[in-house]
Amino acid sequence: MELLLANPRGFCAGVNRAIAIVHQALERYQPPVYVLHEIVHNTHVIEELRQRGAVFVEELEEIPRGAVTIFSAHGVSRAIEERAKELGLRTIDATCPLVSKVHRRMIRLHSLGYDVLVIGHKGHPEVEGTCGQAEGPVHVLSQPVEIPGLRVTDPAKVGYVTQTTLSVDDTAELLKALRVRFPLISEPERTDICYATTNRQGAVRQLADAVDLVLIVGSKNSSNSNRLREVAELRQTPAYLIDHAGEIDPQWLAGVNRVGISAGASAPEHLVVEVVAWLQQHGAGEVVEMAGEEEHINFLVPDLQA
Repeated sequence: MELLLANPRGFCAGVNRAIAIVHQALERYQPPVYVLHEIVHNTHVIEELRQRGAVFVEELEEIPRGAVTIFSAHGVSRAIEERAKELGLRTIDATCPLVSKVHRRMIRLHSLGYDVLVIGHKGHPEVEGTCGQAEGPVHVLSQPVEIPGLRVTDPAKVGYVTQTTLSVDDTAELLKALRVRFPLISEPERTDICYATTNRQGAVRQLADAVDLVLIVGSKNSSNSNRLREVAELRQTPAYLIDHAGEIDPQWLAGVNRVGISAGASAPEHLVVEVVAWLQQHGAGEVVEMAGEEEHINFLVPDLQA
């Protein structure tokens, strides 16, 4: 049984930056340091940071007054920022710079009097943070069937932003339908779907065409990891999302000659190494790393002033 590794895979620049911010905050301010929501959506990353002294909470009211508080890579609404000030919290913003770029467009569209369509998954932290950037009409869309029921103030003044971790294929279909409904819709100069999401989906598309089974390493609540599994399945290749090697079912390997492996943007590489080791213990041999897009993007970690 041959193993093929997708390239690129795993951590993106925004995830690296967010994790580095938590590590530096712990070193500078000493534990406990509080984090509103999971800093990134990966159970192993969260547990490692928790062991170092990070405390993850779902509500600001759970945090003691004056404590150092980090906003996750997914971003938060303006209301959350204001509430943190009211509670006297010392905040550090770990929002991915590419998510912040979406926030700025959201604010600009509202300032121009546009209804804004936020294309993304309802309830996802990134979507909630984006919706909370400006006052005014906001509509969250997840699929094309929701478009006919949209009611906007002025069809000539409609713009959109997207969640950064969406399926490129699914979003293309939704945007096609939106352009029919709103011919004058304001679009970003470049897609809001981030480079890492696009690159990893492209790599899995190629991977799925070359193997009999795809394993995506990532947590169940990771949007970008779920999209990778869906990309493989759209190529008619069986695919499973696993948090770690222990979740592999040996029955999946029956009759399989080639296994493809990738990892979501919030999944650490050591988990991929463990999956490869598990498969080699169960009959796999050679490991081949596929060619792919080289990524050279790095985001500076800010000087932490909480």
